[in-house]
Amino acid sequence: MKKSTSGFTLVELLVVLIILGLVASIAGPNVMKYLGSSKSKTAKLQIKEIESALELYFLDTGQYPPNDQGLNLLIKNEVSVMGWNGPYFKQADVPKDPWGFDYVYLMPGEHAAFDLVSLGADNQPGGENDDKDINNWER
Repeated sequence: MKKSTSGFTLVELLVVLIILGLVASIAGPNVMKYLGSSKSKTAKLQIKEIESALELYFLDTGQYPPNDQGLNLLIKNEVSVMGWNGPYFKQADVPKDPWGFDYVYLMPGEHAAFDLVSLGADNQPGGENDDKDINNWER
């Protein structure tokens, strides 16, 4: 009795790989563009969340956290601030921006009562596209 074996030939596999490569080369840049813009949108949403926590802190204490304590004061009251009623985040830590860096917090701010900034993918001031700074005073 003769066994019948079936499978793909090397040529068929190469054709499929070439087709997949062409599809990836066309769709890849569009997907990367979408991922970059979603990180910027995530940073904007996180800044709004941190702003809300800062406003709650202000309502409870009558002041914003000073620069030396920064956003960590929204998590833990290590300096015994009067009226502190936190933590003001559900998470155990202050969120990092979508690129994994800390948000820059300045109080008093140059543009508002406090300034809150993500420096983008390069973690440097300025920049364009994914490196562009995202802040709480420009909408």
